[in-house]
Amino acid sequence: MASYHLSAQIIGRKAGRSSVAAAAYRAGEKLHDQRNGQEFDFSRRRGVAERAILMPEGAAEWLADRTRLWNHVEVLEKRKDAQLVREINVALPHELDHAGRVELVKGFVREQFVSRGMVADIAWHDPVAEKGDDPRNFHAHIMLTLRQAGPDGLRRVKTREWNSDELMKTWRKAWADHQNRALGQAQVPQRVDHRSLETQRQDAQARGDRPAAERLHRLPEIHIGPKARASERKRSAAPQSRAYRRSTARSAGGSWRSSKVPEKRQRAVDYQRIDQGSRSAYGAAVINRNIRDSFQRVDKFERQAARLRARETRASRVLTVAGLPKAQQARYGVSVTPGSIVMARRHQRRSSALLRDIERLLADLLQVRDLWGRRYRSVMRQKDFQIVREGGGGRSRDRR
Repeated sequence: MASYHLSAQIIGRKAGRSSVAAAAYRAGEKLHDQRNGQEFDFSRRRGVAERAILMPEGAAEWLADRTRLWNHVEVLEKRKDAQLVREINVALPHELDHAGRVELVKGFVREQFVSRGMVADIAWHDPVAEKGDDPRNFHAHIMLTLRQAGPDGLRRVKTREWNSDELMKTWRKAWADHQNRALGQAQVPQRVDHRSLETQRQDAQARGDRPAAERLHRLPEIHIGPKARASERKRSAAPQSRAYRRSTARSAGGSWRSSKVPEKRQRAVDYQRIDQGSRSAYGAAVINRNIRDSFQRVDKFERQAARLRARETRASRVLTVAGLPKAQQARYGVSVTPGSIVMARRHQRRSSALLRDIERLLADLLQVRDLWGRRYRSVMRQKDFQIVREGGGGRSRDRR
């Protein structure tokens, strides 16, 4: 089903990064960084479906050139810890076709970013089966300038208002609205929500939508980034750039020091040793807990359904006996009075309605639980995973 994801980060020199390198990697192109004379060639990268640069009206035409744009950003920034670019990452609905996903992102970017004066460099990425990507992992990278664009290029002063938390909330809600509008136009029934699971669950309870509240009764998963995935897949240290290694140098003897020898101010980051695949393990544990919780709730609803069916059966028996002649009513040992008939009708009506609701809840929970099982296998890369029921509540276990 369609899922919501929007995250933002600042790419800056403090972490030893370059806006030219970031743009080359995301666009899958070969770009030359004039500031340090480096060349970044990612032209052989797979999965880049499309790329585009959107500019506000009246901006200098040469800003549409990716190389000139990001070299211009590098020239404007003088500080060694300067913030260079804001990047927005969004997940795209796999239910749409390529043209639909492209128009969805362009409409969102024009409305929320370009209209404010930003230049947006967009790259649409498709999943690569050979790399083990999830076939639904369509996403886009949106690189945004931190300065407004004008007829002479980017302004000398950054627009600090774009850093506000309230504006980020506006962008998050707008992305959900754009995505839902596109799904509706494509006649896809699923919808996304930018709010937290707990907020959505409370809202569903307030409006009396019990099935939705039960579906939202789960722990949120965490994002497993490329470094953690590489560490889990290769069982070794994830490769780090030279700049990143310099920026993560550690102090010696309790005090910070620098060295003219590059090797002495670098350190190898062994993710397998540091966290031992903890992000993957934590993500799998969250899914496992959600599965166990779904077993318990399924058992609870099945017990409720059994009690309701028994009550419905008793009510039906009273009403059936009440329709017989009084001479035959004594054979069934059922006391039939006007009050018991009224109560039986009420129980039958309420039990039937509650049973329908519980059966819908059970169907939703079973479907979601199956999705979690597949998600668990995807995270842990185990083909022989299965759910094992034990005791009353149930428990999940993986077998190697």
